[in-house]
Amino acid sequence: MLTLFHYPLFASSRFVRLAFGEYGEELALIEEKPWLRRKEFLALNPAGTLPVLLAEGDVPIVGASVIAEYLDETRGVLKRERRLFAEDPMHRAEIRRLADWYLTKAETEVTRHLVRERVLKPLIPSVDGGGSPDSGAIRAARSNIKQHMKYTNWLAGTRNWLAGSRLTYADLAAASMLSVLDYLGEIDWSDYPQAKEWYTRLKSRPSFRPLLGDRVRSMSPVSHYADLDF
Repeated sequence: MLTLFHYPLFASSRFVRLAFGEYGEELALIEEKPWLRRKEFLALNPAGTLPVLLAEGDVPIVGASVIAEYLDETRGVLKRERRLFAEDPMHRAEIRRLADWYLTKAETEVTRHLVRERVLKPLIPSVDGGGSPDSGAIRAARSNIKQHMKYTNWLAGTRNWLAGSRLTYADLAAASMLSVLDYLGEIDWSDYPQAKEWYTRLKSRPSFRPLLGDRVRSMSPVSHYADLDF
């Protein structure tokens, strides 16, 4: 069994877990607190970032997009009907574009700040950057949510899945990011009916069930988080 160093409310970690789940493969999970900068973890990834996959032979593979490419080359190409990439290079480019939108752009503008301010700061010692949440950072992140939800709502309303006719890495990237916001109660789903219908389909998949059981010590999820009929 492969091992994933992750943190439950990091969208990039959730993305990798969903991808392996879609291929029916279990992962041994090690919850890593990157602010601790453990020597053993830094030996695997000197950058100290998550996620990190210990692949065959305990070789570390670092970063969500790199792990996704590795997973496609070692599993996806053998599961054509369930492959999370596409055969067509232009379609693959669209999948990569959308995955980057959610795992990089949305992460940078929204989820990173909300997770840091609302979840991590109460856990991190003040000498390491913890302490009281920055209300300005929270307001700025919340002001960016609407842009990403409108775009997701448009994609879900014009395509069967976000990148086209079938489930791909694009859907998993978006669901990973939005599930973090949903855990924190930051989304008013009534404003985005197409996105809600799409997210409900993702949320109902077997690969998503482990994420619905995630909890972090500093904050419980909103009441509807694990509800498939929300």
